[in-house]
Amino acid sequence: MEKFDLARAREVLGRQKWLHDHGVDLIEPLLTHARLVDFQAGMWTYAEGDEDTGLLIVIRGLVHVLCQAPGERQVLLGSVGAGGAMGQTSRFGGGPRLVTVRCVENSLILLASDRALAQIATTRPQIWKAVAALAYLRSRDLVQLLAETIALPPRQRLAARMIRLAREKDESGKPMLRLSQEALSEMVGLTRKTVNGYFAEFEREGLIRHTYASTVLLDPGGLQRVAES
Repeated sequence: MEKFDLARAREVLGRQKWLHDHGVDLIEPLLTHARLVDFQAGMWTYAEGDEDTGLLIVIRGLVHVLCQAPGERQVLLGSVGAGGAMGQTSRFGGGPRLVTVRCVENSLILLASDRALAQIATTRPQIWKAVAALAYLRSRDLVQLLAETIALPPRQRLAARMIRLAREKDESGKPMLRLSQEALSEMVGLTRKTVNGYFAEFEREGLIRHTYASTVLLDPGGLQRVAES
C-alpha cells in the first residue's frame, strides 16, 4: 500500500459523516482490516448476485452502478465518485449483492468485506451503527430518487438529478458532474436527444457549462429553481 494512497484514504474516510458520531475512531480499524484495491477502467469491483457482501468506498476515480432489468437488459442507476460509499452486509439480513459496480476510469477502492467488518467489531462494535447509518443514507437517497421519478416532468427531473450527482468541484470550486449525456439520459429515463435539448436550454440560461464528459453547474441555485418549478 503506497503512503500516498493511505493518506488519501484517511482524508476521504475523514469526510464520511456516517463513520463519525459514534464516540470512537473507526478510520484506522477500517484501514487495517479492509483492502485498498486499484481497479483499471472497465473492471467490475463486484457483480449483482455475488454472495460476498460488504462496503465499498471510492477513494479515487469513478464507478457506475448498474442492475438487471426485465428483458435481460442492464440499466445504469447512478455514478459514485471519490468520497462515495455504498454496499450491504449480511449482518442485517438480506441476500446477495443487489447491483453491479463497474469502474469507468482507473479507481482506488476501499473494500470492507463482512469478515473485515466482523473483525473490526471485536474491538469497535460501533462499526455496526456506522454501517446502519450508511444504509439509512442510501435508503433516503433511493426514496428521494423514486419521488423525483414519479412526481417531476422530464426537464425538472433532469435538473434535480444533475444537482444530486454533482458532488465534485471544478478548479474554481463550482459543483460538477463527470458524466456523458448518454449516461445521464439513461439514468433519468430520457433519450439522449431530449437531454441534449435541455442542456442547450440550461446553457443559454447560464445554468451550466457542458463538455463531452463533464458538466459544471454555474448556477446551482438556478438549477434548483428549475427542479422545483
